[in-house]
Amino acid sequence: MKRIVNVVETEKDGLEKLLGEYIELYCLNYIYCGRLVGVNSDDVCLAECQIVYETGKLNDHNEYKFAEPFDQEERFVQKSHIESYGLAPKLIKS
Repeated sequence: MKRIVNVVETEKDGLEKLLGEYIELYCLNYIYCGRLVGVNSDDVCLAECQIVYETGKLNDHNEYKFAEPFDQEERFVQKSHIESYGLAPKLIKS
């Protein structure tokens, strides 16, 4: 089916679009989550960062089964190690 769509160009895309949001970063070896506070060409910076060892059911939005917070205020993750990312519903407080 062909559809008519409106194209909207934006300066922000990808990780930059998620600045200020709570996100999950699925990396080569670990899962990191926290509030995205910075993005540059090589790294992302997470505040309130946790390392997730066990997620629990992905559709269960209560909390991670096993995650530990870092004791630093901010944590940097290399973009080259990120395989997947998105919003972190388990961190969003209603």
